[in-house]
Amino acid sequence: MKVIIVKDKQAMGKRSAQLIAEDMQKRTPYVLGLATGSTPLPLYKEFIAMNKAKDLDFSSVITFNLDEYVGLPPQHDQSYRYFMNTELFDHINIQKKNTFVPDGMAASPEDFCAHYEAMIKDVGGIDYQVLGIGSNGHIAFNEPGSSLASRTRVVPLTENTRKDNSRFFKSIHEVPTRAMTMGIGTILEARKIILLACGENKAEAVARALQGPVTAMVPASALQMHPDVTFVITEDAAPQLKTPYGSYFEKQ
Repeated sequence: MKVIIVKDKQAMGKRSAQLIAEDMQKRTPYVLGLATGSTPLPLYKEFIAMNKAKDLDFSSVITFNLDEYVGLPPQHDQSYRYFMNTELFDHINIQKKNTFVPDGMAASPEDFCAHYEAMIKDVGGIDYQVLGIGSNGHIAFNEPGSSLASRTRVVPLTENTRKDNSRFFKSIHEVPTRAMTMGIGTILEARKIILLACGENKAEAVARALQGPVTAMVPASALQMHPDVTFVITEDAAPQLKTPYGSYFEKQ
């Protein structure tokens, strides 16, 4: 595992975009795993800028998103499909038919999850997976206690998660109670993984994920078992890390 500590969100976006762009030159088509939320927005802004400058081509890129709410149509302004369109896909030269987000309106969400796994396998797997991290160490909608071998599945949303997300809805009653999410086992099959984190509220989760025991109670700690993971984190998310050693850390 490698840890890159940067000054701020903008630097986080630039460094992570650089790492992914370098890898994208190695093969075509290229498969990206993407995340939603505020954390990856600086990365997506860099993608858009690089694409407009013709430094990064998305025309043959295939994407798979980590998760989606069950029961929200793609045009709902809180659906993750809507988020991805407005924050990235609508602004780059990607083919929308090659962008995949779990279908929140699937007649059988459970069957769709199996189908989603099959689609990822059919394209040869994910080349680079982008992740954020929750303050409790969750990745995607894999909350503490999730099996480290879990696959794409339907999960109930905890009351805390629904309360946290209720700020985006008119009331907590509008927040879905279930979501579809890639499992930890699914995520670990990506060839490369990059985790982004910023803010002092993520410092404990980052430290536990990187330097604590591997445990289902800190889902992100499972990344310690992956051969090619990079954490790109801001300085305010790094103070609880132990003394750097070797080539483990890169500070910019």
